Amino acid sequence: MRGVAVALVAALVLVTGCDTGSGSSPAEPAVTPERGQLRVGVGNPIETTPLRLAVADGSFAKAGLDVRLVEERDGQDALDGLATGRLDVAFATDETLFTAVARGTALQLQGEAYTSAPYTVALVTLPDSRYTDLASKKAPKIAVSADGDLGTLAARSIFATAGGDPDRIKFVTRRYEDMPAALGDGTVDAALMVEPYLAKIQQDLGARVLADSFRGATLDFPVSAYASGALFAQANPRTLVVFRRVLADAQQRAADQSLVRAALPRIAGIDSTTASLVALGQYPTSLSGVRLQRVADLMHGMGMLDGRLDVSALLPRSAGS
Repeated sequence: MRGVAVALVAALVLVTGCDTGSGSSPAEPAVTPERGQLRVGVGNPIETTPLRLAVADGSFAKAGLDVRLVEERDGQDALDGLATGRLDVAFATDETLFTAVARGTALQLQGEAYTSAPYTVALVTLPDSRYTDLASKKAPKIAVSADGDLGTLAARSIFATAGGDPDRIKFVTRRYEDMPAALGDGTVDAALMVEPYLAKIQQDLGARVLADSFRGATLDFPVSAYASGALFAQANPRTLVVFRRVLADAQQRAADQSLVRAALPRIAGIDSTTASLVALGQYPTSLSGVRLQRVADLMHGMGMLDGRLDVSALLPRSAGS
């Protein structure tokens, strides 16, 4: 039945399997959006920095689109926002989006937000912890921000690479802000943390990296993306073309890490020293079905998806259509 649900979702999306959308160019025709305003849910400030900067500098407004950012607690909240009509576009980890699709939610991807680099996500312990070898515990208790999300997939992958049985991991859900306390009182043996929380816990508590989460099968791994409901995408194709074009340009500008680091104190609420220390990944300028398929296939291989998900079916048609 899961395979049937995925097939139905693919049919609803009405898309082709091609990769889409590099940044806009002078040759691209002008597009008039169907609507003047777009409500976009946002989360992790580092992963959404290009989008936030494009809103702040008026890039979307110049293209005829008033983008209103809505802060979301997590990806599930953002998906709930799509379902209720509170949001038009949602930011979430790829795992959250693909899990929702596998359960029957009709989504269309609108842009990749972030791709990993070494130590952008890592499994950490406190400096006095006796857990110094990943494989030394057969059933470690690991803090993740949400069960079945990026942390779960990354932890399972690196534990399997180290020779452990990922099915024996005991996941404990905690907000990133609460993970240091969980480490301190022994609730968990290690915590899967992302930037800027990773840099902060290393600065404040001298946390030790037990394992980099993006090695081997997860090297240069897609992390997060923007998506809209399939029905909204069908009704507002030109609006989303404009959104994708401006986002692609913003992502391209973010290749200059100095621009991102300069913005982080304001966007992420961290000091300039922490901003200079955070490990930064990449901001893709296109939607790549091949790249994103890696996530779905790893999820399937780890037992997080019952059937293989065809990510190409979730991509929009050519940005010019």
